[in-house]
Amino acid sequence: MRPVAELLNQGGFLKTLFESIPCGVLIIDSDRRIQALNNVMERGFRVNITEAIDTRGGEILGCVHASDGPDGCGSGVKCRDCGIRKTSLKALAGEQVYRNKTRVRMMVEGKSSEMTMLVSAAPFEHEGERLAAIILEDVTELNSLRMRLKTKKGFAGIIGRDPKIQDLFQTIREVTDVNLPVLILGESGTGKELVASAIHKEGVRANKPFVPVNCAAIPEGILESELFGHVKGAFTGAVRNKKGKFELAHGGTLFLDEVADLPKVLQAKLLRVLQEGTFERVGGENSISVDVRLISATNRDLKREVDKGRFRDDLYYRISVVPIQLPPLRKLKNDIPLLAEHFLEKAREDGQVSAGLSIEAMSVMASYSWPGNVRQLQSAIRFALIKSGGRTVQPEHLPLELKTCEHPRTMPGPSRKLDPESVKSALKKTAGNKARAARVLGVGRATLYRFIADYPHVP
Repeated sequence: MRPVAELLNQGGFLKTLFESIPCGVLIIDSDRRIQALNNVMERGFRVNITEAIDTRGGEILGCVHASDGPDGCGSGVKCRDCGIRKTSLKALAGEQVYRNKTRVRMMVEGKSSEMTMLVSAAPFEHEGERLAAIILEDVTELNSLRMRLKTKKGFAGIIGRDPKIQDLFQTIREVTDVNLPVLILGESGTGKELVASAIHKEGVRANKPFVPVNCAAIPEGILESELFGHVKGAFTGAVRNKKGKFELAHGGTLFLDEVADLPKVLQAKLLRVLQEGTFERVGGENSISVDVRLISATNRDLKREVDKGRFRDDLYYRISVVPIQLPPLRKLKNDIPLLAEHFLEKAREDGQVSAGLSIEAMSVMASYSWPGNVRQLQSAIRFALIKSGGRTVQPEHLPLELKTCEHPRTMPGPSRKLDPESVKSALKKTAGNKARAARVLGVGRATLYRFIADYPHVP
């Protein structure tokens, strides 16, 4: 029996502690071979403790890629992205890792199944040998439950029930753990940074840095230094070495907002980083290697920018491997009441007092085209709360551009099914609750709000 296994099998506090940890625990040697494991690995992960000694994790866990490479677990192409392997190597190199989320495809009872795990690790030495303790938490069912709960109203901070938003949620789930560049397209105010943050937070890099850079807000003369850093004396005012955003985002995600505003010279340098994973600081000679996932965003037609010669075509194809198009708010009319209530609740959490939104005010907001999208809606709610002074928000409390816009008197689609008598009946059945009345009538809340605004005598 191995020395560390002998130590853990001795009676007393250490053995009791080892076996009482409510997670699977593996002790591995410098070759990532298992030297000891606790009984949770046997009960929860169906591992035969006797057979597990001197094998690697993927082999005893039933990873479908464990036999892909010539040397077994860890030698296949897919193994390079294995979260358990990466965490183990970091721990054996002396680094402590806390709850990295990873997905592993395993054979469970003869069927291939994807499992979500949180992997922690800590290095230690025993009798002169470098070892590591690997802790595995199976959160597959919890992760699935959270996904279902988030989808009811929102996901990763993004609010919406419209099918286009639900499709967006699914796309985010699909790209979170795929280490490919993402390009987010959409008008200003549609929430591009929020989507980029969601991709980061829901993926395996969640506990690493998320570093946003607005390429349009930084003067061209210092943008290169902001991205790549500089060495002392590189230019006037460079009094010390400075890390750039790429170094700060190492291991995590770099978000380049308004990427179309990058100067051509920086576009070439960005392309090199994406191709080679290396760069030099401004004024420096040493190459620096980084592991960064790039997410870019723009409100322009980037393909048109390429056609006009303002954006490199090779960089365009490099950063747009996974394009995501965000819909403008005017195409999400049924989500406007949901978003308005969300921003109202956030304002209350920040200490603002409000009696809520009137049907008339909601109707005006539902009919407006929102050229500034979600950002403009949030600003309009804040303005209205100030103007209303804690009372129910009425149309007169809304920003001027909303009050002066023309609202159509004939409603398209489902609202044509409504008539004053059916609306009165539904409101009576639901004791005046507009949301429930809309469900009784089989229409969206925004549709009912618009109808009532056009027929104010109905209530």
